[in-house]
This record gives sequence, C-alpha cells and structure tokens, in this order.
Amino acid sequence: LFASCSKRYKIDGKSSVTSLDGKMLYLKALQDGDWVTVDSAEVVHGLFKMKGAADSIRVVTLYMGDEGLMPLVLEDGRIRVNIANTQMEAEGTLLNDKLYDFIDKRNSMELAIEEVERKEARMVLDGVALDDIHGPLQQEADSLVRAMDTYVKDFIVENFENVLGTSVFMMMCSTLPYPVMTPTIEEIMKKAPLSFKEHVLVKDFISKAKEN
Repeated sequence: LFASCSKRYKIDGKSSVTSLDGKMLYLKALQDGDWVTVDSAEVVHGLFKMKGAADSIRVVTLYMGDEGLMPLVLEDGRIRVNIANTQMEAEGTLLNDKLYDFIDKRNSMELAIEEVERKEARMVLDGVALDDIHGPLQQEADSLVRAMDTYVKDFIVENFENVLGTSVFMMMCSTLPYPVMTPTIEEIMKKAPLSFKEHVLVKDFISKAKEN
C-alpha cells in the first residue's frame, strides 16, 4: 500500500504557442467509451503544471477544449511536455520517451513517402515522360510503405506487455476507414498474448473487423 501511494506523476509543461496562454488544458482518459477528465491546468506565460497519483500506468490525451493535442503516458516520474507550432513531445519517463521516439521515427517515414510524391511532380514539370517516372517511383514508395508498416507492427509486438502496445495498435486501427482485418492486423493477432487480445478496445475492434 505504501509503495503504491508513493508513485506520482508530475508534468512540467512548456508552450511556445501564444494562443494557448490563458487557456485550460485537460488530461482525459477513455473510460467505458467516454472521455473522462483526469487532471487540468491553466497555461500561464507559456507554462503549466499537473501532478497526481500514478498507481497504475495508463495512456491519456492532452486536450484543449474538445481538441485532442497529444498522447501522454501517465506513469511515475517527472514528465516534460513541450508544445510548439511544428512539434509536440513528451519526455523524461521510460514509456513517454519510447512513445515519442516511435512517433518521431514514424513521422520521418511518412515524410519520406510524401517526398516521393513531390519528386514525381517535379519530374513531370521537368518534362520527364510519365512511363519513365511512375514505375521506379512506385517501387520506391511501396518499399517505404512496407518499411513503415513493419516498423509499426514490430513496435506493437515489442510492447505487447505494456500500455504502448494496445495504444499504438488502436492508433493504427483508427487510420482505417472502418474496422477490417488487414494482413498486418492478422499477423499481430497471431503473435499477441491473451492479455492483449482481451483488452476491451482491441477485443471490440477485432469483433467488428471480423463481422465486416
């Protein structure tokens, strides 16, 4: 009991977005299908602070009003949050460091895929024949997409036993137009332990995906 009560999170937030000054930020967790406020703080001169008990590790979302800004892992320790116009990140604790390292790498992969599309547009403007462009660039784009899919899948598998596995899995599923069993999802579920399969959000998604 004493050990449990000693675990606390402390969030030290910093924002360079001037429009956030004077606004309230909320930490919200998804519970039984509803977003429930866990903590809140006002941004004063670009700074905000939150703290509380961290008896269980969970993923929450930092909100401004009804707008979700960024995910956070509420865990024991000091979490440093930085909000800028071009980037949002959290660091200072094990799972937050791991989560934002994943997000940074995945974003870099997405930018590389977008760069292939821009490269194709530039080559068309330079007068290169479409037949000479499409094949090689399509192969390059397909290779990058496969690499990103593999990276996401491997991250989920490596984190089956902590909150990042289910959270990133649901982030991946949220990009689909509707619940469906893709080859990547099928491969993940074949490897998943029972604790992952029985997670309420995962179980609900898989049930709907199989129906579809």
